[in-house]
Amino acid sequence: MELLNRVHENNLVRWAADKPEVVVFSGDLTGSTEIGLFKKTYPDRFFSMGMAEQNMLSWAGGMAREGFTPFLHTFAVFLYRRPLDQLSMSVAYPNLRVRLFGFLPGVSTPGGVTHQAIDDIAILRGIPNLRIFEVGDATDVETLLDVIQDVDGPVYVRMLRGQIPRLFPRSEPLQFDRARIIGTGTDVTLLSSGLCTEEAMRATEVLRRRGVSVAHLHVSTLKPFTDPTIVEAVSKPKFGVITMENHNVIGGLGTCVAEVMAEHGIGKKLTRIGLQDTYAHGASFPYLMSKYGLDAMALVRRVEELLDTRLNVTEDDLSSVRLQEAASLSVSQLEAL
Repeated sequence: MELLNRVHENNLVRWAADKPEVVVFSGDLTGSTEIGLFKKTYPDRFFSMGMAEQNMLSWAGGMAREGFTPFLHTFAVFLYRRPLDQLSMSVAYPNLRVRLFGFLPGVSTPGGVTHQAIDDIAILRGIPNLRIFEVGDATDVETLLDVIQDVDGPVYVRMLRGQIPRLFPRSEPLQFDRARIIGTGTDVTLLSSGLCTEEAMRATEVLRRRGVSVAHLHVSTLKPFTDPTIVEAVSKPKFGVITMENHNVIGGLGTCVAEVMAEHGIGKKLTRIGLQDTYAHGASFPYLMSKYGLDAMALVRRVEELLDTRLNVTEDDLSSVRLQEAASLSVSQLEAL
């Protein structure tokens, strides 16, 4: 499996070359959010706003009114937790073309509760006019900018950085409000997002070897959430539906799916993998994924519960189908503050 380094940084510089209206704001985390090359390449279109996120959101609203398209870069928690009022009133209420790139979502940082955006989707789904995306691999990152360019209003992105894998072919770009169909099956329908998709792909390979038929969809658009592909997929499984996300199970992907199932009268059992209404503590990403039940083995256990059987899957089984040889490199890059 191909690994790529600093995908967003290089892609943004190429993509923005013929778009002079695109300006980039840094929340005092230029090196940590892959915008150093943009600063070097287009210094007149780069603004360092310091550790003043409320001010940064207000500035973004003002510049958007003047015809610019501000791209804000900082850690995810700093885009919505403290500056929520400015995000709502200065950006979302007037429906302005502002792009918010939140890095280190969920438990992908060892920084503990102050840095872990575990409720961002839940909070921001309630903001009118705001569209929400989450990338899962290099192809998602490379093709996202074209998608959000067509959104005439504010956008929030849970972004990846550092060394990340290419899970999906370059010929299959991210699509607005359309899930990627990774695999088809009849026993269980699995919907995953962000970093959890790689873990889910490892698990589903082993599950299929054990005779479990799994339909797997990767979700990149979390608002709106009206994809008919998802409606069809969750209506078909024999045993039930599983969602898997790097976020609190309250208000995130699991809630999106639950709402769709209720609205369409789909009476299937729903199991939500994610943080179970709890904060996480500071530790390495693999440790936190295991401790809080967000990894491949957690998915296997949930499938066993749905099927009421033991599949006798071990950690060695899962390791044998790791999707890239140097996965630990991407983990270390994601963890660094």
